[in-house]
Amino acid sequence: MDLLNTQYGEIIEKVLQTYTDFLGSDDQVQVELVFDRERARYLLVETGWQNGYRIYGTLLHIDVIDNKLWIQHDGTEEGIALELVAAGIPKECIVLGFRTPEQRKHTEFAIS
Repeated sequence: MDLLNTQYGEIIEKVLQTYTDFLGSDDQVQVELVFDRERARYLLVETGWQNGYRIYGTLLHIDVIDNKLWIQHDGTEEGIALELVAAGIPKECIVLGFRTPEQRKHTEFAIS
């Protein structure tokens, strides 16, 4: 992984940690960070049980591919892309991977 991916990774980890701190965990549901630094993959997942129902899901999934951040899944209300921009990542280096290529053309972010 090159220096640019390393810098992006540090920013992603800090932003995801902020989400983890905000959401918190309790006795029934845990919010977990999953970092695969070697492959530049970053996830925020929740797991547990609540009122007899299984809770499991990926809230955020970001990959660094070809020196761009690919937001593969964004389960937040506001969207994480603008937080990444505020943290120093240029919009042209962020791909909204959860959108179709046609939809991406109409955003402020990278198409691919």
